[in-house]
This record gives sequence, structure tokens and C-alpha cells, in this order.
Amino acid sequence: MCERNDPAAVAEGLRRRLAEARRALADGAAEEAGACYAAVLAEVEEYEGCEGCAEHGEGEERAERGEHAEHGGHRLTAERAAALLGLGESALESGELTDALGYFERAGDLLADGPAPARAPVLRGRAVAHYLTGELRYAVHLLESGLAELARAEPQDPDALVLLHATAIGPYMDMGAHHHAARAAESALALAPRVSDPALVARAHRSVARTLLAQGRHAEADASLATAAELYDRLGLRTELAHCHWMRGYVRAQAGQLAGAEEELRQALLMLGETRAALYRSQVAVELADVLHRRGSSGDAAELLAGVLGDFSSERGAVHAAAAHRLLGIIAEDAHDTEAAEEHYVRALSLLERAGAAGDLADLCRLLGDLLRRGGRTEAALDAYRTGLGHRTAPGSTTLGPAQL
Repeated sequence: MCERNDPAAVAEGLRRRLAEARRALADGAAEEAGACYAAVLAEVEEYEGCEGCAEHGEGEERAERGEHAEHGGHRLTAERAAALLGLGESALESGELTDALGYFERAGDLLADGPAPARAPVLRGRAVAHYLTGELRYAVHLLESGLAELARAEPQDPDALVLLHATAIGPYMDMGAHHHAARAAESALALAPRVSDPALVARAHRSVARTLLAQGRHAEADASLATAAELYDRLGLRTELAHCHWMRGYVRAQAGQLAGAEEELRQALLMLGETRAALYRSQVAVELADVLHRRGSSGDAAELLAGVLGDFSSERGAVHAAAAHRLLGIIAEDAHDTEAAEEHYVRALSLLERAGAAGDLADLCRLLGDLLRRGGRTEAALDAYRTGLGHRTAPGSTTLGPAQL
């Protein structure tokens, strides 16, 4: 039977180790952080099990039946939930989306009866995981439901509200819901002065840049990202800083500033490679390949895409998987291989229809329709154009830069 410790001392020790795990994750050591979180979770379960067995006087018998954690004793619910949340975030960083969702759902179950602000980080994790799988609508549904619940809570928690508003901007933009994205950005910026966590303020500035870009406010978007980068650098948040370089590359690519875009995206790629953030690194590689192609280095772009395409699927990075096929289709067209181009466009179309990424879908339908029309297949071209009707592109609404006309 385990030795029974002072509950307050145990909780304090666990919180100290959770802080160390969070620091490791912020430094980009997702595997190390995941191992720390797993160790904390195992200790919580062991401690609660021993407490329950001691209370019931049935330690050995219940241990054999695996029932330790089902009985009384001191409950370390907050520490268990924090460990599960950390495991989910570590899995997200590593691109293990199914594992991440499992951890977030377990954490959500533990916090189901708690206050809405305490559940916001778990909700954000679930939404990001679904967003990365290509389930944009469901991600938005989760975030909107969480925001509605936070709006009813008294007193209101600005940190939790900014967290969810900032997270919603990406899915909104991908879906073509620019008005909703702009409103989320306005809400995040209005609340920012009341936020206690400077990293969260930086995240808001980073996310808001995309809505500014869609409004044609390129200089303001870049300034917002510069503010975010300065905060991340000051806080030593290397993973978040890598994402900031990524977004700066995205903004510059959309604005046609290709040399600056390549520099920022290469920096993001390098930093994410060091942290072994596989899925995010592959997404950046697709955007870098687009910039290289637009700068006249189609061979380098195709080689880069070949190295990462296997990292994607319809359930893992679906929007960037479609972007990769779109770009490979354009490269094939340039090489007069219309059959390969059509194949890539059709595969991209399938991925985007499932995801509901309106801007990318409209752009792709135009490309496919033009390809079919030039080949004399007028009816098929019309079908492609009809599929894209009702969708429109704008700066900030597509994963890659605009196709050359």
C-alpha cells in the first residue's frame, strides 16, 4: 500500500511539476513536456487510488481489480485536469490529433461542473484539434458555444474570452466568414487591456493580423505581428514565436512581398523543426513551397511538397493537404501535364468540400474550370464553376497566395 502524504504538500508538488512541464512546452520540447504531464497524471492516479484504498481498508484487493481511483480520499481534480490539458496540448504540437482530442475530452469531463472560464482552455484545445483535422464548422460551433456560455457568466473573465475569440479567427477566415472574423478580432482587441496573461495578448495580436490583411490593411497587420513577436521574444516563448514568424510570412506572401515571406517562412520552418512540431512544420512547408513557386523555383517547390505530402490526410491538416495538391496541379499545368493537374485539383476539391474552406474552394474551382475549358470540356468546366459559385476569395481567406491569371 502506498504511503499517505499530506494532501496540500502533494498538490503543491504537483503544481510545481505542472509549471515545469508548461515551460518545456513553451520552449518547444513537446515530447519532454508530454512525458512530464504523463508522470504527473500517473502520480495523481496513484495517490488518489491509495487514498481511496486506505479509506476503505481494501488496498490490495481493489488494486488487483484496478479500482483505486473510484473511491474516496483527497481528490486532485484540478491537477488531473491540468495534466490532461497539457497532454492534449503536447499532442497537438506533435500533430497527434486523435490523442489530443482524447486528452481534451477527458479533461472536459473532469471540469464539466466547474465554471465556464476554467473550461475555456480545454474548449480551445478541442476546437484547434478539429480545425486541424479540417472540421472547420464544428470547430466554430465549439467556440461559439463556449463564448455564449462565457458571456452569461458573472463576473466575466477577459482572459477566457480573448482566448476563444482569438482562436475563432482562423476558422472563420477559412470558411469565408470575414464579418464574423472581424467581429472576433475587435472583441479580442477591446478586451486585451484587461487580460492578465501577456502571452494571451500576443496571441490576440497574432490572430488579428489575418483580419487586418483581409481588409487590405497590410501595414497594420505587420505591425500587429511585430507587437506579438516582441512579446513572445520577451517571454521566451519559442514555439509561439515560431508561429508568429509563420503568420508574418503568410501576411507578406498574401501581400506579394515574396522575398520577405520566404525569409519569415524559412525561419518558422527552422524553429518548428527544432521543436519537432511535425504537422505545423509541414503546413509551413506548403506555404513556403507556394512562395518558391511564385519566385520561379518550381522544382524546389515540388521537391518540398513531395517531402511533406505524406504527413497530411483528410483527417490531418486537410486544408493544407488540399493546398499542396492545388500547388502541384499548378506546377503540372505549367509543365503542360493536364492529366496530372486535373488529378491534383480534383483531390484538392474533395478535401476542401469536406472542410468547408470557402476561399480555397472558390479559388480551386476557378483553376479547375479554366483547365477543363482550355481542354474543350465545356460542360465539365461549367460544373466546376458552379461548384465555386457563392464562394469568393479575398486576401487572408486562402491558404496560399492567389494563382496567376
